Parts: sequence; structure tokens; C-alpha cells
Amino acid sequence: MAASSADTQAGPEGRGPQTLAEWLRWQEALHMRDIDLGLERCRSVAERMVLLPPPYPVVTVAGTNGKGSTVAMLEAIFRQGGYRVATYTSPHLLRYNERIKVDGVPADDVRICRAFAAVEGARGGTSLTYFEFGTLAALAIFRETRPDVAILEVGLGGRLDAVNVVDADVAVIAAIGIDHVEWLGNTREAIGSEKAGIMRPGRPAVCSDPETPQSIVAHAAATGAELSLLGHGFHYAAEDDGRWTWWSGALAYEHLPRPSLAGAYQLRNASGVIKAVTLLADRLPVAAETIAAAIGATELKGRFQRIAGPVEFVLDVAHNAQAVEVFVATLKALPPARRTRVILGMLRTKDRRSVMTTLDGAVDEWHFGTVDARHGASAEELAATAREIGSAKPAFLYPSVAAAYAGAKTLAEAGDRVVVVGSFVTVGEVLRAMAPPG
Repeated sequence: MAASSADTQAGPEGRGPQTLAEWLRWQEALHMRDIDLGLERCRSVAERMVLLPPPYPVVTVAGTNGKGSTVAMLEAIFRQGGYRVATYTSPHLLRYNERIKVDGVPADDVRICRAFAAVEGARGGTSLTYFEFGTLAALAIFRETRPDVAILEVGLGGRLDAVNVVDADVAVIAAIGIDHVEWLGNTREAIGSEKAGIMRPGRPAVCSDPETPQSIVAHAAATGAELSLLGHGFHYAAEDDGRWTWWSGALAYEHLPRPSLAGAYQLRNASGVIKAVTLLADRLPVAAETIAAAIGATELKGRFQRIAGPVEFVLDVAHNAQAVEVFVATLKALPPARRTRVILGMLRTKDRRSVMTTLDGAVDEWHFGTVDARHGASAEELAATAREIGSAKPAFLYPSVAAAYAGAKTLAEAGDRVVVVGSFVTVGEVLRAMAPPG
């Protein structure tokens, strides 16, 4: 629902937003564009609020895929190490509050609304996007809560993302793939260049992509960032018993447990995480056994999340070609199901053909749900794409993702597997539908 012009101009007093839902609706109408990359607006308001530089170490995480897993493992390690940890992530699965956490606890509505009011009071005539408002609110909350370390996830790209108003003490870049081409470019080199913008002169940076784009290396050299690369500055090797070893120079951690997050690629993410932790060891020392325990116990909803039962559900927020390829490879490594049914919901802005072509070889039946979000693709659009790629799999169309879940659940029999994939909104809708009432 769009706010009126009067609401847009009003602050938190009088006719202005009061509840969290009202604030979020108001923010969506405040700026003329959903995405408007650039640091000037956000930096000017942050400076007025005296949010910069933050008085705690900051790890900033960028990447096309693997950001969420990287943040989750970093958070788990530092928390198990006894530190007070703040995280800022996006998007959320179920509630906006998930984006801003301290010690694993989402900020409550009152605290977020108070932070929004502070941002509104400081912005003056500066127009801010929804994401910029949230970023500034998170920084305001972290100033109040005084964490020992903050982990900030980039929303889009890196160089011009609002999170980049903060100078990272350690910059971490996860896997680079093709996504958001209208903003970041359509090659890994172009996208890598945007991600590299989170690095800072004289400060350490880590890239856990085994095929690091040369643009990242070049940017580090040009800016004087101290870049460590997977396969050069740090390494890992799987062991025969399922464990693995990580090393960097003379430092080594042996017989580590496999990451609890599913997928062989998580060893890459975990390797980058360990390197980042060691780079902060002078300020935030963490014992080797703590690192091992945390990596082996990290949990994150919507990342190859398996829910056991007579019918197994597997939920993953994968929404671009690279992520879906990795998802399918991990899916195929599971014991075969009697029948695999996929609930798919996507945004129109994503490469549906590539995603669905990859999925088509791994599933037996489509359940298309219309995504209730800005730029959400309809079930009819998804079905049309299935025809375009020549899929011969049966397809069922639904007016919503929740309806697709109900339909797939009704048809599924013992021994079947139902896969939920395509977007954060899709996974969130199914998790919401799965939740017991009340």
C-alpha cells in the first residue's frame, strides 16, 4: 500500500508512521526508486547521526552467493568465543526484525521504530531508499547495544551499497556469479569489480571464490588492500574420514568437522570465514576448538534446509543460475526419493530460463506459485518458461506460493521429496505455511 504524500512528508509524530509495518510501507513510498546505488545520501545522514566510524570491529561480507552462510558461520564463531555479536543481513524470510540482530536475537519492533525515528529526524531533505533506512537504523541500534564486533552483509554489489559507508576492518567476498546484471554488469569480472569496492587501503580482505575474478585482484592492488585468496593465501583439503584441514602459512587447523550447512561448497565459505577470524585475532582471539565447534553447529534457515518426515521437504533460497546449480548438485547427492516435486516461485527480474533448465533435470513435477511481491512472477509466467525450455514434466499452477505448498503436500506420498526454491519470498511463504497456528 503506497503512502500518501502527506504521510511521506510526515515524521514519526502526528500522522506519521507509528508501527513497524507503517514505517516500512512509508519507506517504500519515500524514494522514487527501489534501488538507487550511491553512498552520498546514506553517508551524509550517518555523519549527522554520528554513526561513523563505529567503535567496534566490522566484517563486511559481499558476494553473489554464500553471503548468508558466511555471516552465519562468522556469527557462530564469535558468539561461541564469548563475544557480543551484531549482524545486519537482508532480505528476511519471515519478519523484518531478522535483519538486525544482537547476540542472535532480532531487534524488537519498539527498538527498530525508535531507530527509524532517529533516522527520520536526521535526514532532513535527504531522500533515502528502504534499504538505506534499514542500514542506518541497524547502525543506530548497534551504537546503543555496543557489540564487540558487527558483521554487515552487503545488499547489492558492494562499491555503492549503503553498507559500504562503513569502513570494514576485514572485507570478505564469497562466490561471484551472474545476478543483478542491470546494476552490476553481465560478466564475473564486472560483478567482481563492484564487490571489490568493500575493500579498504591497508586493511585485510578475503575472497573465498576458488576462481577469483582478476578485477578483484586488480582492485586490491590499486587500493592497497591486503587480499588473501583461496588457494593462495589460505587453503583447505578434505580428509578421508569426512573431516577437513585448513591452513594459512604456518597456521593450520586439522581434523575440523564438516560444516553443518549442507553442500560441498560450504568448505569454501568456511575457509574464508576462518581466514577472516584469524585476521581479527589480535582484537578478537578465538580458540581453535571453538572455531571447529561453531562451524560444525551453524544453523541457517533456507539454505538447503531439510525437514524430515514421511515426505521430506528441502528449502533453499537459491534464485540465480550459480546458486541453483550448486543446489541441484547437493540435491542429487541425497538418497533418491520416490518422486521429487518442486515448488517454484521467482521474481520477474531473475533468469528464469537458466534456473528452470537446471531444475528440470532434477525434479519430476512442477508446482508453480505466484509470488506476492513487487516484481513477483505469476504461475502462468513460470509455466510459459517451462514450455519454452521444452520441459515435459507435469505442471500445476497456483495463485500463491502458500497454495502451491498446500497442493504439493496433498499430492505427495510417503517417500517423496518436495523441494522449495526460487526466492527468499518463496521459502518464507512456505515456512509460514508450515508453522503451527497460533
